[in-house]
Amino acid sequence: MKEDERIKIGDILEGKISMNASGSAYMVSDKLPKDIYLHKTNTNKSLHLDNVKVKVIKGKGQGRSIEGEVIEITERFRTEFVGIIEISEKFAFFIPDSNRVRTDFYIPLNKLKGAEHGQKVIVKLQEWKEKSKTPNGSVVRVIGNAGEHETEIHSILEEYGLPYDFPEDVISESEAISIEIPQDEIDKRRDMRDKLTFTIDPADAKDFDDALSVEWDNGKLVVGIHIADVSHYMRPETELDREAFGRGTSVYLVDRCVPMIPERLSNGLCSLRPHEDKLCFSAIFKLDSNGHVIEEWFGRTVINSNHRFSYEEAQEIIENSGKSSAEIGRILVDEGGLDMDFRGAAELATSVITLDKLAKKMRKVRLSKGSISFDKHEIKFKLDENNKPIDIIFKVTKDANKLIEEYMLLANKHVAQYINSRELPNINRCHDKPNEEKLEQLKTFIHQFGYDININSPEETTKSLNKLLKSVRGTAEEDLIDNLAVRTMQKANYTTKNIGHYGLGFKNYSHFTSPIRRYPDVITHRLLGLYLDKDKKSTPKLEKLEAKCAHLSEREKKAKKAERESIKYMQCVYMSDFVGKVFKGIVSSITDYGVFVSIPENGCEGLVKLSDIEGDTYSADVANYCIKGFNTGDKVRVGDTIRVIVSSVDIEKKNINLSIIRL
Repeated sequence: MKEDERIKIGDILEGKISMNASGSAYMVSDKLPKDIYLHKTNTNKSLHLDNVKVKVIKGKGQGRSIEGEVIEITERFRTEFVGIIEISEKFAFFIPDSNRVRTDFYIPLNKLKGAEHGQKVIVKLQEWKEKSKTPNGSVVRVIGNAGEHETEIHSILEEYGLPYDFPEDVISESEAISIEIPQDEIDKRRDMRDKLTFTIDPADAKDFDDALSVEWDNGKLVVGIHIADVSHYMRPETELDREAFGRGTSVYLVDRCVPMIPERLSNGLCSLRPHEDKLCFSAIFKLDSNGHVIEEWFGRTVINSNHRFSYEEAQEIIENSGKSSAEIGRILVDEGGLDMDFRGAAELATSVITLDKLAKKMRKVRLSKGSISFDKHEIKFKLDENNKPIDIIFKVTKDANKLIEEYMLLANKHVAQYINSRELPNINRCHDKPNEEKLEQLKTFIHQFGYDININSPEETTKSLNKLLKSVRGTAEEDLIDNLAVRTMQKANYTTKNIGHYGLGFKNYSHFTSPIRRYPDVITHRLLGLYLDKDKKSTPKLEKLEAKCAHLSEREKKAKKAERESIKYMQCVYMSDFVGKVFKGIVSSITDYGVFVSIPENGCEGLVKLSDIEGDTYSADVANYCIKGFNTGDKVRVGDTIRVIVSSVDIEKKNINLSIIRL
């Protein structure tokens, strides 16, 4: 018997509604074998992510297995929305920014709270009368004038409930923390200020939360991975700590970082700036010539970084590794402006090169044991003085980036292993096995390009995916297949239940290395400190820790969505200067209402609406990744290269509208 045969017409089911931009929706639930399709006429006043009860009204048919209608909204997911206010003589309407909220709001003129026509505002849903087509609302707060850069950025943060200003009591608390490190605190710690230590970060970074130290012990390399001890400054049950936990993470938008903790800590007290004594939590490993751990030590330290490298500077050292250390040292001093003598510079260069060589070996072993190598192409915007994007640059992950990644993975893995092996409560970073249905879809899709994957077991899947990702490198379909492969993966999350990390191939994994920007890392530091101090009385209750995990997973999800929205916004601003220009594009996905096309030249993506395609009437065949012409039988498939023209750009709605030049 098939799974969906358990659901019958007339059944009442409960779940969460997921709206499409077209107005149709699905009801989703972990307890159901299939999502329930809802036509836009059957959503009955429900809004995106509301909890609802649905009555099954149809079985199989029209390409959908089960169809239903909303009969009750059990809980609203949200009651406040971001959008534009439009004011007329007798009343006002509010138009939400999100294309998943498919209704306007009626706003009485006495509920405007000073908002003016065309401004971005936050509106609260007050009521939705049974016979009314639109809900009633009231303005909660005015964000600013629509279209202005600050307004649009703040709107994105407001949309996902991400605060961008710190309360005064939190700022006051951070300002009251002393910058001096008492000698009695140093005395409690392992003093590593005499070890050669450095940081490697982006050129524009201000918060340095990790540093590496290098020394030799009887011919064996000892690597110190030093992480800012935020937990020393941010004590539990303080306003500072409550605010950081509420935020959960820093948010990295295109033009700014919205920090998790005030800048006095993130860029000052906690940041591992060069030539300053800093408190750390460290993981120190003695490694053999292949990067295997011989000895490990975890604990509180004090360090003093000798130098701050940018990724570009560290990469230059790696690329010059064929030269002598003395010669590289001379280059660093004479050409790079390094403020130290040739001998000190040569020692730094030797350390970077040594760590890089070992990192390459560690990476090779990691990939052979089950890690999946997703080298995603990320974009970066070049902004003018008004934060307007004037160019889009593709970020390339080079050896210097991979060097840091490898040692951070080493620390995260072994800290988790230390805690979990003692069967102690832990906040694990877990990643479940891929979705089998999506793997099948990927396997079917890549056949048209001549590729294949083996999905008979998780181990074979990992090997096949790595082989696939390597095979598509440099091809026209690389980004498309990379993105589809990523979509087969489950979302990583925080949990006390350790199921391992499938994507990395690790049985144990926690976040330990970024406490300035991630609250879960602060918890890991606190837990590790308790266990090292043998403080059993303060061991947290498992259920309380799991509740924190759920909250932090949700905050991370919202931050990621906001980051993607800021990229979409900037792409729209950038493409608004190219209306009427023709680009070569690759069809990236098919929906019921149109074709999404990615433009390889700049990484932007736009929509060709089915209704706008001339010459025939087209319908979508989503299951087979194509659209078909009713009269001509012409097909456009995912992966096809086509020519498109930028027909219009809606910056406020973050939509790039394209037209096909010729099929």
